Amino acid sequence: MTAGNLCCGFVAIIFCIKANYEMRHDGVQVVSELSPAAIGYFKWAVWLILGAAAFDTLDGRLARMGGRESLFGAEFDSLADVVSFGLVPALLVFFLILSPTHGYPIFQQLGGFLSFIYLLCAAIRLARFNVITNPLLHRDSKDSSKDFLGLPVPAAAGTVASLVLALLSLAESDRDIHRWAVALPPLLVLIAILMVSTVRYPSGKKVDLQTSTRLSTFVLIVVVAGALIMFKEFGLLACTLGYIFFGLIRHWRRARVARKQRLANSV
Repeated sequence: MTAGNLCCGFVAIIFCIKANYEMRHDGVQVVSELSPAAIGYFKWAVWLILGAAAFDTLDGRLARMGGRESLFGAEFDSLADVVSFGLVPALLVFFLILSPTHGYPIFQQLGGFLSFIYLLCAAIRLARFNVITNPLLHRDSKDSSKDFLGLPVPAAAGTVASLVLALLSLAESDRDIHRWAVALPPLLVLIAILMVSTVRYPSGKKVDLQTSTRLSTFVLIVVVAGALIMFKEFGLLACTLGYIFFGLIRHWRRARVARKQRLANSV
């Protein structure tokens, strides 16, 4: 499963490079004039990121089900994640939006730097995750939190991929995506910061077929699944952005409650 994750990342890089060649016309090409071939290659890269996320979900679950969890598996998984969820989204955004030859003018000079910042934060996030979850370093840890510390790298890559997919959908409709593409670099920076932040995000690792839930939660899951089927690219974008801002809002609310409690105790 981890090798499948890595394979998806490698092939996605190839498609990003092919799309970049398709976008060049005498050395210059604008985003709003994406050729059908370039759109197709970029879409393949996006779907491969999502495929890598599926493999990443399966490898951990299968290892836990079979009692085959190991430090080697954790390290191998992180190395694959750096490629699929770090390097590929960075290249995707750079080639589509930030490249000096055809990127959005405001970000032409900062394109490579912004993409590297995303890749750097993804690598740091994965390294921190390995340290936090290393059983040899935390034998006596009693932290039973089911949350991730910082935005998970697959969720970060999924958000970038879903936004790119929505932009490509607009491009296929012969719409100028320049005014929408300007939102991608700031979002990239926000995602990078959240990956190395202390904001906690819910984890689905403990969810399985035996998990029980409230009726209202089950109905919400069904509604979200229906929205994904009906609205496709934009539904996926709404889900990924909803996950990001859910963590931010919950973090802000918890910080406010904690601050009120400290003030009450100090009185």
